[in-house]
Amino acid sequence: MKSLFSPLMVLLLAAPVFKAMAQDDNLHINQLQVIGSHNSYKNAIEPALLEAMAKMDTTHSVYGLQYEHIAIEKQLDMGLRNLEIDVYADTKGGKYAHPKGLDLVTPEQPYDTEGIMKKPGFKVLHMPDFDFRTQCMTFEDCLTKLRKWSEAHPDHVPVFITLEPKDGDKNRFGTEPEQFNAKLFDELDKVLLSVLGKDKVITPDMVRGKYTTLEEAVLNNNWPTLKEARGKFLFILDDNGKKRDLYMKGHPSLKGRAVFVNAKPGTPEAAWLFKNEPETDTDIESLVKKGYIIRTRADANTQEARNNDYTRFNKACTSGAQIITTDYYLPSKLFKSDYHISFDNNTFVRPNPVTGK
Repeated sequence: MKSLFSPLMVLLLAAPVFKAMAQDDNLHINQLQVIGSHNSYKNAIEPALLEAMAKMDTTHSVYGLQYEHIAIEKQLDMGLRNLEIDVYADTKGGKYAHPKGLDLVTPEQPYDTEGIMKKPGFKVLHMPDFDFRTQCMTFEDCLTKLRKWSEAHPDHVPVFITLEPKDGDKNRFGTEPEQFNAKLFDELDKVLLSVLGKDKVITPDMVRGKYTTLEEAVLNNNWPTLKEARGKFLFILDDNGKKRDLYMKGHPSLKGRAVFVNAKPGTPEAAWLFKNEPETDTDIESLVKKGYIIRTRADANTQEARNNDYTRFNKACTSGAQIITTDYYLPSKLFKSDYHISFDNNTFVRPNPVTGK
């Protein structure tokens, strides 16, 4: 695929990096508002495979997956400060080594010529067998990209990363993801901290500090300042059920854990929350004022982009949600649309309109 960037575009997109850094260092990180990407690692589904799958799905919902991202490092260069990574467990290796979609149509490009997917370890992809094209096949590879970029930009605004552990039932091709368990979550933490580096990660323990619970620390504004958080990453587990509870088990207030969770207010582990519908999640502003960090979405399933509809994004901005995710920080190259989002002057970080004044 040809690069999305002309030389002029590269120059234009380099500007936000400076602007993303020019924030008040005394602000706490929950007093920022950032734009980032959804399924940040995702490459486009091959057109022939997309059409083949659309014929199998009479609702044509597969077209909601018709989006792609530029390289993660280029997203960060632009100034985006939220990313999303999906991880699948693959203890024995090889579970995702030959996507069944490769047998449906003639592939446009080779897949995993180095045999990376045959090795044991956490894999990064959106949907087995269908939406499998990815910038980094393994979690370690994604983390390595992040570490190298961060080392080259040591004063960067902290990057908030959504980490979604994926499992579930057998799909239509017969592939059944490996189920997450306590041992795998321990291994996930170990990989995250060892590859990225402990000095690069803001953990729940750091935010809790001397407070009895993590939530107590959050409600007392014990999030680090921007100055303290520069050059670092924060991770949150995207699950509000069984996997979240399994990750928390034995770790009250997430003691010893590397990742925050989507815990309910009023519980010891509450710090970050997902509120993905800013038009109907009317409690976002009040939660932000209390000290929680909220992640919401500007668009989903390509709908806003296809309709050039900024209503959801505008509501997300005014809600004060600290993290706003999008598939369109650049206009789509896969269908005709001018839709793309940013703050003023093509920036992606600003003081929070609710708490950052």
